[in-house]
Amino acid sequence: MSLLKRTNYAKLPKPGGPYVHAVRHADTLYVSGLTAFATEAQGQAVQDQASAILEQLAAVAASEGTNLKSLIKITVFLTEIADLAAIRDVLFDYLDGALPASSLVAVSALFSPDLNVEIEAILAL
Repeated sequence: MSLLKRTNYAKLPKPGGPYVHAVRHADTLYVSGLTAFATEAQGQAVQDQASAILEQLAAVAASEGTNLKSLIKITVFLTEIADLAAIRDVLFDYLDGALPASSLVAVSALFSPDLNVEIEAILAL
């Protein structure tokens, strides 16, 4: 029996490339970078995009029988470092004190010009 399980989630936009939404290895879930692509938040303020991403991440966690409190690590990719304070506010609201390890990477662009933030995550299951 393989310890790897590759999953695409119906509640998320279909992957636009050669990847899956998440890969489970034993009791750890590695979630690909999520954006506001194909959501109402696409092209909106960075806070709205971050909220849409965290809603997607919460849906993935729920599909796996857990919640955002099981986050081990997140990596945030941000096109405008000036938006960092706004992103932090959204993260504090959604994570409700269960803060994961985190990295922030400033990037020049994401795959669509109307996306300003991407978040990838690792969850304990």
